[in-house]
Amino acid sequence: MQNFSLILPRDNPTLTTIAGESGSGKTTLANLVLGFLTPTSGKIFYKGKNIRNFSKKESFIFRKEVQAIFQDPYETYNPFYKVDRMFKVLIKKFKLSVDENKTEKMVKKALEVVGLRSDEVLGRYPHQLSGGQRQRLIVARAFLLRPRLIVADEPVSMVDASLRAEILKTMLKLKKEFGISFLYITHDLSTAYQISDNVFILYRGWITERGETGEVIENPRHPYTQLLISSIPSLDVAKEWRENLGIPVEEKMKSGTMSGCKFYNRCPYKMRICLKTSPSEYKINQNHYVSCHLYRKERI
Repeated sequence: MQNFSLILPRDNPTLTTIAGESGSGKTTLANLVLGFLTPTSGKIFYKGKNIRNFSKKESFIFRKEVQAIFQDPYETYNPFYKVDRMFKVLIKKFKLSVDENKTEKMVKKALEVVGLRSDEVLGRYPHQLSGGQRQRLIVARAFLLRPRLIVADEPVSMVDASLRAEILKTMLKLKKEFGISFLYITHDLSTAYQISDNVFILYRGWITERGETGEVIENPRHPYTQLLISSIPSLDVAKEWRENLGIPVEEKMKSGTMSGCKFYNRCPYKMRICLKTSPSEYKINQNHYVSCHLYRKERI
């Protein structure tokens, strides 16, 4: 990641999207936020304190209040155990309850919130459930702890369209009704447009464009963002499908400049300055910023 800065307000739950192609740094960012990776430079703060300086008690609270939902729901489960165990272990680990009746009510409530019935999923092994059920169980597991933040790394990429809508709807519900913020990692700008408040577009670990989601997607300024938007399939049957998006092969993509703009080799508007100087961030309008020399006259 390069010069990445993001602040999530404590008292105003938000759904922030981190978008970009494979290799853009999205999952690396998710792992940094979750504390799974140590940054080589820069710091990650939670409630005003560097997470690397947490005491044992502070780390325990952080693990409880910052949860994750991953791309492949099946990898989250131990196939030798019924899914019930996942909830029981979590409740025991975080000391949520020692009473069996209370535990049962907590699990049932979490399942209801994500649109599942306990009699349909509990007592079963992971392979006996559909992909959508498994993914919603993971959302229920995260919700059970009533976290402040959920990092959702491609949570709907492996489920069909109808279940995708249900999971996205559940994320919005958790934000609006329970005050849970989300960091939504995706390559799919169409889903980001549906649910997120703000979006950061990443390219090889560098922010190309950021701002209010509707503004960025409806009025993309960076050539890379424009390329991503143009690649979204259209429902207009009269519109010819673009088979060639003009994306160079991976080897050529990786041969980007070291000192200039990382998008240089793929950019249709490249200039001499792009080869020599990395672009600064320029303000387009309120809460819309772009890192591109095309807008250098509008620099703050």
